[in-house]
Amino acid sequence: MMKLEVNSAAEMQQIGAAIAQTAQPHDLLLLNGDLGAGKTTLTQGIGRALGVKRPVKSPTFTIVREYREAKLPLFHMDFYRLENDDLASIDLNSYLAEPGLVVIEWPQIIKADLPSDYLQLVISRVDDRWQSTKRIIEFKPQGIRNQTWVNEILAKVK
Repeated sequence: MMKLEVNSAAEMQQIGAAIAQTAQPHDLLLLNGDLGAGKTTLTQGIGRALGVKRPVKSPTFTIVREYREAKLPLFHMDFYRLENDDLASIDLNSYLAEPGLVVIEWPQIIKADLPSDYLQLVISRVDDRWQSTKRIIEFKPQGIRNQTWVNEILAKVK
C-alpha cells in the first residue's frame, strides 16, 4: 500500500503534475474521496501540467469535460450526479479507446463498466475541520502498467 500525505492545495496540484508527467495514452485514473477531498484540485494540477490553458472545472453537471488541446488529451469525468441509466448517454469505451488520459471522479457508481486495469487514488481528509487541507492519498494500482505508473509518480513527488 502506497500513501502520500498532502498538506495544501498547491501540493495536491504538484501530485497532479507528477501524474500528468508520467501518464501515457489510454491510462485510466479513478479518484475516490468525499466532496471537497481534492479530486478536482488534483485534476487541475494534471491539466496545467498537460498544458491546458482554460480552467479545469469539475464536470459535476456536464458529466464529461474534454481537453483535447492538452499534450495528452484529458477527459475528466464526474459521475456523482449520474442516474442509473445515464451511462448510456456517455460512450465511455470510446473515451477509453482514445490515446488520452481518462480521469473519473466518483467511479464507484460505474464500477461494473470499467476495465480491470486502472490506477485508483483514495483521497481522505486527515481531520474534520472544513478548512483543513491535510489529506492522505492512497494509491491502489490494478495491473502492471499502473504499478509502474505509481512508482514513476512517487519518484517525481519525493
